Amino acid sequence: MITWMQRHKKYLIITIWISTIAFLGAGFVGWGQYDYGDKAGAVAKVGEISITQEELQKSYTGLFNQYNQLFGGKLDEKQAQAFGLQRQALKNLIDQALILNLAKKYSLQISDNELLKAIESQDSFHKNGTFNKDTYAQLLKQNQLTIQAYEKAMRRELLIQKTLFLFSPTISKPEQTALAFASGVSDSVEYKLLTPNAIALQNDPIGLKAYWEKNKKQYKKPSSFEVSIAHPAIDTALDDTLAEKEALRRYIDFKKGALDPSVNIEKITISTNDPRFAPELLKEISTLSLSKPFLKPRKVNGSYIIIKLDKVIPAATMTFEEAAAIANIGYTQEMKKAKLQELAQASYKTFSGTVSDSITFNSKAVLSGLSTQESSEFIEKLFASKQKQGFLTLQSGNVILYNVLAQKLLQEASIANDTTTLTLKGNLLHQKLLKTLEAKYPVKIYVEGI
Repeated sequence: MITWMQRHKKYLIITIWISTIAFLGAGFVGWGQYDYGDKAGAVAKVGEISITQEELQKSYTGLFNQYNQLFGGKLDEKQAQAFGLQRQALKNLIDQALILNLAKKYSLQISDNELLKAIESQDSFHKNGTFNKDTYAQLLKQNQLTIQAYEKAMRRELLIQKTLFLFSPTISKPEQTALAFASGVSDSVEYKLLTPNAIALQNDPIGLKAYWEKNKKQYKKPSSFEVSIAHPAIDTALDDTLAEKEALRRYIDFKKGALDPSVNIEKITISTNDPRFAPELLKEISTLSLSKPFLKPRKVNGSYIIIKLDKVIPAATMTFEEAAAIANIGYTQEMKKAKLQELAQASYKTFSGTVSDSITFNSKAVLSGLSTQESSEFIEKLFASKQKQGFLTLQSGNVILYNVLAQKLLQEASIANDTTTLTLKGNLLHQKLLKTLEAKYPVKIYVEGI
């Protein structure tokens, strides 16, 4: 199935995320200053799947580099913010997570053989026309990617493809004819972009409390650990080998309960994302148990420490007071989304906006005030709409009011081919699928400033 999908990938309508391979050779792009509110280290959670800050950064980097190519390498951070790339990067990951939740429900998986075939098909890893293991390993290393991390990401991407393949569209003759006609129609449109920033909300503690009550299972305190940390005073004159041996002797004394009373023992509580400790050390601590509570000496800030687990405090649902600040992010977004729809409904018949030049379904024009992606999505949805006047909601959450001012049939109507028809139908089916999944799998966003 994977082989077939790769051969016919253009029919799978996977246009909302960046391919894993796109990160190779693409430089890291700074994210800017944003606040990450989730105490468990995730920037968002979709159903059972968490989205990490690292994934968001990679998604943004890939998207930035795509746009940067279109701008001849002259795209800067200010322009990226104007185009909403940060918001789109997060939206891409949310859409991926929705599909992955569906894949999990139906127990879909990518076999090792499918993964191997997909990797071997990547031209970037070829030497003299065939896959080369050394080239594969070297290219990943050059791009600061481990083989394990890359294959995990590739397996994830293939799983998304396999899941979407279950919803591959077919075309009927009437659909082909209808699209051919639509391709030969030209519209002149008045339009206006509305964003959530246009919505001002009043402080609503009652509404926030109701929102938290409905979604409180999504707001959990991470696991934490009560530990005793011994700080043995190792002679700084000793070389690393001798210092480590001395620390190991103190470790054995600690385990036997015979540690010298002069050794300082610090009792603290740490969480799974405690900034005082490296992620690798926190991961090691999380593997300790009360039956095996001791961690061998580790060097932290130039000094050895020995850690003993005293108590595990499991993850628990936050109280309203604890969750209020985080819950307010999701509540605000939900309310702005609803208010934006209300505003669009109330104003689409009377708005005053920008008038476009003549546009067609196949138009590649970038409309004034819209990004390339917004223009493309708006034109596609406009020609799929049966309404002369109304409003359209974009994947980003922005809304465009529109009024078709004039419409004419071109003298030479272009004939839509199978690929064009499949793309249009696939995108519509894809959007419907995502809306259905959004209703089934709750989307919680914890990142501020996007």
